Formats: sequence, structure tokens, C-alpha cells
Amino acid sequence: MNSSLSPILNKIEPGDKGVMELARKRQDSLTKPRGSLGKLEDVSVRVAGMRRCITSTFDNKAIVVMAADHGVVAEGVSAYPQEVTRQMVYPLLTGCAAVNVFARHIGARVVVVDMGVIGGFEPNPLLECKSVAFGTANMAQGAAMTREQAIDAVEAGIAVIESQIAEGLDIVGTGEMGIGNTTAASAICAAVSGRSAADVTGRGTGIDNKQLLHKVEVINRALEINRPDSNDAIDVLSKVGGFEIGGLAGVILGAAANRIPVVIDGFIAGAAAIIAVKLSPQVKDYLIASHLSVECGHRIMLEYIGLQPLLSLDMRLGEGTGAALGISLVEASIKILREMKTFDETGVSDKDTES
Repeated sequence: MNSSLSPILNKIEPGDKGVMELARKRQDSLTKPRGSLGKLEDVSVRVAGMRRCITSTFDNKAIVVMAADHGVVAEGVSAYPQEVTRQMVYPLLTGCAAVNVFARHIGARVVVVDMGVIGGFEPNPLLECKSVAFGTANMAQGAAMTREQAIDAVEAGIAVIESQIAEGLDIVGTGEMGIGNTTAASAICAAVSGRSAADVTGRGTGIDNKQLLHKVEVINRALEINRPDSNDAIDVLSKVGGFEIGGLAGVILGAAANRIPVVIDGFIAGAAAIIAVKLSPQVKDYLIASHLSVECGHRIMLEYIGLQPLLSLDMRLGEGTGAALGISLVEASIKILREMKTFDETGVSDKDTES
């Protein structure tokens, strides 16, 4: 492991089991049948362990959306041309993309980051420039990036989240934009999980059956040529990843090091989570899966990490849209813990423990 990442990795501690026990005890004493709020109860307990507090508030919410281009688009793996990545950054900046709508709905700010969009952008106070390069190389012909670039991408993500923490941050969602990035995410999933490319590859932006078979073949070629080491997260990222995936892995690491819950979006955000967990297994304690994407590899990703999605809405947009909805549920779960009264506090009779 590159020593430059060691300081942040060394800061990541497991969730506090003692606080989680207190949260569970309070959940079990609230005026409702135990377990009747299902996964929301579990989420509130986990968040208590992350935050070291059973009555957290979420006054400062952010969704970090990272954009980058992928050289593998030259292989014809997407239904959309490469320039759509750049074009879609502008709606994010002007507040009219889907994630902006959802972010306003939950009271979150959207942080847009250029991690490597071809051509770059004019200076814009609403856009953070952390571009590693103008898109990755074509992973079907060699490594997507150098090892140094992979580390740079992760470090850039750490820097982004640390600047957000300085502004005030209680919870963060991860989102992305990048034509071709489901191909990279599928390759990462296959490389780490050991599943076949066919098992983890979906239709992305809406390709047909013939294009899907071609996409699987391209991923198999990339894995064969690059032979990523499944035990080395940076090697996997550099061989078959993307700059926005590395950046989001850095966001996750930086948030976990500062005990901030991370609500991950769909398939590409899941690939970033896999990279982060491979770098530091304790990161898992800070991850909440917002939803289950229709991308077939997403379920395999979440099972590999060990996460249960909160929602299953047949979504596959990305951008952090699922993360925004997930944040709303996390906040609701904690409000139950904080605002609902216990049997003792209300004088309501608990169930007959003698029967």
C-alpha cells in the first residue's frame, strides 16, 4: 500500500458497539412492538455506532457527485456518446438534474467534482476541479490508468470530503456521472468477487442484447489483458477502474475516518465502496446501501460487502439519486430514536412479559 494513504486508513475505527447497544435498548423500549420498523431500526442502531451518539442530528447533508470519462467507450460499450459526460455536468451545476431535485427535497447540498472529464471546464465556483487526466485509457487495450493516477484519484476524493467536513457535514451520499462507467464497475466487481463478467454485467444506459454480449466480451478482454490482483485494491482500480470511482473511494475513506455515515448510491458507487472496503475493511461499518439497482452486478456487490439495501425501486440513473432517498430514510430512522417516547416515558403498558 502506498504510504500516502496510510494516515487516513489508520484513522478508521470500527463502529462503537457500546453505543449501538444503548441505541438498540432504546429502540426496544419505544412505544411499538419490537422490530416493527424493520430495517429502519437496524439503520438507527448502526448510525449510532458510527456517530458515537444515539440522538444524532443531520443539519448538514451533502451528496458528492464525481464525473469522469472512460477510454473503454471507444469499444462501443455504451448507448450514448462520450461527450454526454461533459454535457451532463452542466445540469448538475445549474441545479436541474434529478439528483439536484432530490437533494432539495431532503435539504442537502450537491457537490460536483470533475475527476477527469475530457476537455475539462472553465473555472466555476460550483465545480471542484480534481481532474487526474482527460479520461482513462482504454482498459481493453491496457491499464485504465497508472498506479500513481489511481492513488491520486483516491487522495483527491479524501481532499474533497475533508473540505466538506470543514464546512460542516453530518452525512454524505455518493454519486457519479461518466459514460462507460458501468463497464468499469462490472470489471471491478468481477475482479474482486471472482464472479464471471456475464454474471455482473448489465445494460448500463440501455444497450440491446447484441451490445450486451459485446460489453461482456470487452470486459473479459480487459480482465485477461490486465490481470488485476484482487488482493490489491489500487491495482484493481488502476487496471480496470475510473477516476470518479477512485475519487468516491476516497470520499468513503475520508468520511469513515471522521465517523460520518456514507450512503452509497447504485452500481458505480458500489464499485467505489468495494475499493474502499478492500483498502480498509472497517469502512463497512460506515456504509449504508441506499437501494438495489437493476444492474445485475449490484446485488453481487452488496452481498460481497455485506450490506442490505434500504430500497428496491428499479432505479439505474446514478448521480446520487438513490443516495438522496436513502439519506431521507436514515434521517427518519434517527428521528424515531430521538423523538419517539419509550413505554416508561409515556406510561403505556409494555407487552406482558410473564405470558
